[in-house]
Amino acid sequence: MSEAYLFDSYAIIEVLRGNQNYSKYSKANIITTQLTLFEVYYTLIREGKAHAQEFIRKYEKYAVPYNSNTICIAAALKLAHKERKLSMSDCIGYSLALEYGIKFLTGDQEFKDMKNVEYVK
Repeated sequence: MSEAYLFDSYAIIEVLRGNQNYSKYSKANIITTQLTLFEVYYTLIREGKAHAQEFIRKYEKYAVPYNSNTICIAAALKLAHKERKLSMSDCIGYSLALEYGIKFLTGDQEFKDMKNVEYVK
């Protein structure tokens, strides 16, 4: 698979855990953000995973920068869907996916029915 996806923290963690529903995405072109890497790293160290540092070294090359335009779009998205309690990190990731013209890969129920989302549990 050479298709690109903007991975949220849920998607990365499921790939790392070997979730079979995410096996096809492990071969995809990964794009993510530094905020997402923070969330995954935090989860790994909270769970006492010894490979947290290895994770950062391996995945940091997939993090793309974003600018104030992305921040504004993400904030407007969060406000427009405030009843869903979307995370700031996911709003930025989703907004970047739209900018890049790729799908946002997530297992977050709050994004399930949104356009441009590849929802996988």
